[in-house]
Amino acid sequence: MKANKWFGLIVTFLLLVSTLSPAGVLAETERTIEDESIYDLLVDRFNNGDGRNDFDVNTKDMNAFNGGDFTGVATRLEHIVKMGFTLISLGPVFETESYDGSKVLDYTKLEPHFGTDKEFSDMIKAIHKQELSVIADFPLANVSENHIWAKEGTVKSVPAANGTIDWDTSDAGAQQALKEAVVDFVETYKLDGIRLTKIDKIDAAFLNEIIQAVKKVNPKAYVLTNEESDADFDTAPNMEKMNGLKQAFVQYDADTSPLSLFTDATKQEMIQFDELTGPRFTYDIVEARMFPPTRWKLAVAALFSLPGVPIMPYGSEIAVNGQTAPESHPLLNFKIDEELIEHIGDLNKLRNQSEAFRNGDFEMLHNEGGFTVYKRSNSEETWIIAINNTTKTANLEIPKEVIGDNKKLRGVLDGDLVREGEDGVFRVVLEREVAEIYIADEDKGFNTPYLIASILIYTLFLGFLFAVWRKGRQRRKDAEAK
Repeated sequence: MKANKWFGLIVTFLLLVSTLSPAGVLAETERTIEDESIYDLLVDRFNNGDGRNDFDVNTKDMNAFNGGDFTGVATRLEHIVKMGFTLISLGPVFETESYDGSKVLDYTKLEPHFGTDKEFSDMIKAIHKQELSVIADFPLANVSENHIWAKEGTVKSVPAANGTIDWDTSDAGAQQALKEAVVDFVETYKLDGIRLTKIDKIDAAFLNEIIQAVKKVNPKAYVLTNEESDADFDTAPNMEKMNGLKQAFVQYDADTSPLSLFTDATKQEMIQFDELTGPRFTYDIVEARMFPPTRWKLAVAALFSLPGVPIMPYGSEIAVNGQTAPESHPLLNFKIDEELIEHIGDLNKLRNQSEAFRNGDFEMLHNEGGFTVYKRSNSEETWIIAINNTTKTANLEIPKEVIGDNKKLRGVLDGDLVREGEDGVFRVVLEREVAEIYIADEDKGFNTPYLIASILIYTLFLGFLFAVWRKGRQRRKDAEAK
């Protein structure tokens, strides 16, 4: 009983200390696309949860179906939740000739290898239960030449490459059929949005008609694309920024000047440096003969703190390699070192909890020679992100006018603490190839209650250990006496 009492006191004081520590967490609000953090997967290559749909599956053939399915996604949601993502992008899920879903056969049927309509709906419910959003891809071109519309001759098409066709979107009938198919898909399965792909030959006016049709039936639905476009998508990529982000961190002492592009911040722009449609980031790192873990840690620190909607493809968390598909699309291995997974989770947690961190004003403070420091802030919070992508220790003097009066900079990744100097300057010093993220806290000098609580905790804990030791010693004496 006494031991339990001591333990209870220790827990109470630990809770007290946690309430004394600054949280910097803002109240939750209704999410918009700017608040999302996207995990992009391919159903066939994520997780095999149901062997009953494994017909013609061959995990040794990268071009074949490897067994991933809707049930597999549903049973591994904790993996995505742990990393702090808020939106899952499933890729194409229609009946298809290819494992990646790109060679669509029928917009009204789901791919049997992935599961049934019920299993798809159950997966969506499971995702929503985790308070995540979910979207899927809708390829508007390069579908299979055996697509049901082409076979029946109900929609006009034109030949494309490698056994695929494009829809003749200059035809009013084709436009109507595509609009209805997109809307029906979103409505039928209660998706939170749709990503329109293969749009490079489709004019913006027609894309806007599709977007408006989706918004008419569900004003809150997201309509995204993975290609640059002038249409009114909720978010679309900025390829110049994405390539700049990749090149800035693929090796040390790299040219980070492209990061200045983010000064022209459009929050709705999608940003990423690893992708499913080209060489994986790890491939570029290996080609440059760099050490992948360090490269990844710095790059993701930038990804989740720069302005934009971050998107990360499956396999990034284990630094998947590969130059082209299908080698760049392996079946995900969940039995791996979780250091990068935890790092992604820590960064996403900051992003999810702080409006200033994810959507605050952006100011570039320094960006020279691979050492980049920038500020994210609003009226409530100020964050300083410092990334030293060089082979030497780097430092920067930041005037207190940038940080605010009576503030200290508290590092949330490695616990670094920077106080204002007597000359009114904050001196941020980072060792080589390190990133630190600071929040500006009120500087009240020494936190006396915190110190007292800490001392009490250690005292009580040592007392608890001593009591247990004495009790064990007395038991041994009693046993020897008997």
